[in-house]
Amino acid sequence: MNIAIATGTRADWGLLHPLAEALRRRDTEPVILATHQHLMPQMGHTLAEIIADGFTPARTIPAFGSPAEIMAMAAKGFAEALLPHNPDALVILGDRCEMLGAASAAMLSGVPVVHIAGGTVSEGAFDDSVRHAITKMATLHFPETEMCAQRILQMGEDPANVVTAGALGVSNTLSVQRMDRHALAASLDGWDPGVHFLVVTLHAATLADGNPLSVQRGMLDALWSLPPEWRMLITYPNSDVDPAPLIAGLHEFESQAGGRVKVVPSLGRVRYISAVAMASGVVGNSSSALVEVPSLGTPSLDIGTRQQGREHGPSVLHCGTSRDDIRHGLDILLDRAMQSLARECVNPYFRPDTPAIIADRILSYPFRRFPAKHFHGFPEKS
Repeated sequence: MNIAIATGTRADWGLLHPLAEALRRRDTEPVILATHQHLMPQMGHTLAEIIADGFTPARTIPAFGSPAEIMAMAAKGFAEALLPHNPDALVILGDRCEMLGAASAAMLSGVPVVHIAGGTVSEGAFDDSVRHAITKMATLHFPETEMCAQRILQMGEDPANVVTAGALGVSNTLSVQRMDRHALAASLDGWDPGVHFLVVTLHAATLADGNPLSVQRGMLDALWSLPPEWRMLITYPNSDVDPAPLIAGLHEFESQAGGRVKVVPSLGRVRYISAVAMASGVVGNSSSALVEVPSLGTPSLDIGTRQQGREHGPSVLHCGTSRDDIRHGLDILLDRAMQSLARECVNPYFRPDTPAIIADRILSYPFRRFPAKHFHGFPEKS
């Protein structure tokens, strides 16, 4: 079977890599189609991470600009890429604008779409609408939890094609060979995170009120108010809005921090998991803080409304976007009781061997060109 995988960021490739490996172990070499942030040097040029993982992208698809421009360029580029590779299906994870372009191109080209992580809710970003739109273009679905599966069924999808598989990122946390503290420091140009440190990632909340720069400043001020032994390892925001001003703000903070702060474009899968496992907490508004981080026994502080509505376990705290809100949240996050709770709680996104569940179902599915879809409604009330 000929299976293509679309990837646009460091985040989705980190999740898709174990699936690509699972397909390869089943004698199916996936066709990797890389786009958007993978091709942006200012975002860490993460195409190199795909290659370092042993996969050479079959096609790179430029997609830059505003979200609408990214979607349009991705649609055109994927339409052109799918024609010569002629895959039996295109695997798409999540909810980003470039993936909406990829899904649209596949659907209109007759290529069935396999959608991972549909049915999730994140009300503070337009990801929600994108995710649900991809669900309606997809043939085969792999939601992460039973609640997500129920939402997909509410959208009229065939129950036979909705397989609750757990989160790929959770499988990563349990299977990746982690770096020790010395190796992590060496990979960070000698920056030692020390005993007390936080991993921080703050993206723009595209449907939230307020200036992203103001939210970032409130967060950085709150972090700086921690005792001087605390250090912060901060990664770049994504490109949902122009990230340049936010990135500049991070580097200004770093330059004034006297070694307490390290800013990197991307940690990559292994460094991220290793760092989070050592850290006292994860701060920001990345989905990973709600989905994968709980399986590492590390608590998370979710800032603002970007992830509002997303299912999570008890080791995830929420706070507002002001400096005082975030500082109060940090106090709770770093309290001994929260640290203990995080080490013991159950992650609702865990399922045993998620990559194998997805790979086996994909390879056994009878894909056909231009698949017809029947709307499966709920039985009428008598």
